[in-house]
Amino acid sequence: MDDETEDVLDVVGPRLRALRRARGITLADLAVTIGVSESTLSRLESGQRRATLELLLPLARAYDVPLDDLVGAPRTGDPRIHLKPIRRFGMVFVPLSRRPGGTQAFKMIILARSEPLEPTPQTHEGFEWVYVLDGRLRLVLGERDLTLSPGEVAEFDTSLPHWLGSADGGSVELLVLFDLQGVRAHVRTGTASGA
Repeated sequence: MDDETEDVLDVVGPRLRALRRARGITLADLAVTIGVSESTLSRLESGQRRATLELLLPLARAYDVPLDDLVGAPRTGDPRIHLKPIRRFGMVFVPLSRRPGGTQAFKMIILARSEPLEPTPQTHEGFEWVYVLDGRLRLVLGERDLTLSPGEVAEFDTSLPHWLGSADGGSVELLVLFDLQGVRAHVRTGTASGA
């Protein structure tokens, strides 16, 4: 086995452990989900067992990440990124980041409708930052009902009941940063005086 392959395989265990912890999944729950013993998963994460395709494929499916990202394989060949849109709840999510765990970036498109939807606020763990690229966004956040125009930004703790939709029934395009750990985005403009 060449040095590059050895280097890739040496970091698979810690990467798997970090991903599992970032998702808040226990070894026991993961073992049940993918049908592999808890001790095998523990040895894989600690580096005492080498990663095999037989172990990695169900893990990639469980975490919903490409196998290359799961193992941190070096990029080869075509440098283009092939984004795969995900359709959910009448919206299209285009993943812009591919790193498992940590902050995730998405382009979100709320599709036009003949009549705007009624808000159905939801809660979940994490923190979200949204930037309106095009259209008019209706953001229901707790008791607040806001309309954001292109160029406006909002950030909020997703444990507050929230809902994103079109303010007028037209399509809305957003850039969304989401972090399960609740890390806030910091936007800085200009330079410090004297710099």
